[in-house]
Order: sequence, then structure tokens, then C-alpha cells
Amino acid sequence: MTQRVTQRLFSAILLASAVLLVSTPARAEKDDVQFGSNINVAEGHSIHDAVCFFCSVNAKGDIDHDVVVFFGNVHIAHQSQHDVVVFFGSVRADDDAVIGHDLVNFFGTTHLGENVSVGGDAVVMFGGMSAADSVNIAGSRVAQPIWVFWTPLIVLGLIVTLIVHEVRSYRRRQYFAAYGYAPMPPPGTQPPPPPQPQSTVQQQ
Repeated sequence: MTQRVTQRLFSAILLASAVLLVSTPARAEKDDVQFGSNINVAEGHSIHDAVCFFCSVNAKGDIDHDVVVFFGNVHIAHQSQHDVVVFFGSVRADDDAVIGHDLVNFFGTTHLGENVSVGGDAVVMFGGMSAADSVNIAGSRVAQPIWVFWTPLIVLGLIVTLIVHEVRSYRRRQYFAAYGYAPMPPPGTQPPPPPQPQSTVQQQ
């Protein structure tokens, strides 16, 4: 399953690169590629591929092949006949919508309505997926929550902080043992003033 999903994802990225080369900046035949401008497919209309960078795809009509979105959202009201791949965005499929092949979402949420059909795998990495009981996924369903991504990074950060603290403490102890006083402050810093002696008032 993992190998098949990886192949699908690689194919979708190659698709995005190929479409970018042949269409500058917007449309080649029935492919739609946009930078920062949303792609809207009206009901009763269709396009072949939809590739969107820093924008969203709102498909009330049909998408005959792939949907690839970077930093944006995807809305499928009717059908997308091939893959739907999203990076850093959400995917929403309305009731009775159809995704012909794989659904892949990295760092985003996915919502599948009633009677949604996915012809391949549904993979949500480092995000959340909500799906109705009537959803039909022909392949595997994989959902990894966001904490799976952040927890190792937080643990690693704590370990690095602890190591740095211990190394500094060890060097400071060595300095005290060798010289008997704390290291000199860096240039430009003023040492704290010495304490002033308290004056005593003699009573007559």
C-alpha cells in the first residue's frame, strides 16, 4: 500500500511539474494552473487537471484527471476522476462525491460526506480525517494525527536544550576549579556596583 501511495504521489508531483512547463501561467487546453488565484469549476463544466499554488480549487463540476494543490483547499462537489493531492490545506468532499483514485493530504484536514466514494487509498499525514459511516474507500485508510509529527521534534528540542545546559554547567565548574572565580563578562557589559556601607547614626 505504501509503495502504491508513494508512486501515486510522485506521479502527481510530476504532473504538476509538467503542466507548469507547458502552461505559463494559466491554461493549456483543458488544464488549469494557477498561482494565487482560485480555480472554480462551475456546475455542468469540466477541466482536465487542476494545479494550484497558494490558492484553492472549488469544483462544483467535474475534474477529469488530477487535482494537485499546494497551500490551499480542495472542494469536490461532484467528482474528480483521478488523484487528489493536497499539501498544507483541507479537502472537503460533499455527499455522493467521487474521487476516482487516491486521496492524499499532508498537514491538513479531510472531511468526507455521506456516500463519498474513493477508488483507491485515503491517506492523511499529520492531519485529521472525518468520514461518514457510509463512505466507501476501496483501498487503505491511513490517518496520522499532527502530534505524531510534532512530538519527536519537541522531544529532540528538549534533549538538545538539556545537553547545552549541561555542557555550559560543566565548563563553568571547570573554570571555577582552575581560576577560583566566575568568568569575566563579555566586553561592553557593566559589572554590578558594589554594595554601599550602611551609615550608623549615634544617638546623643
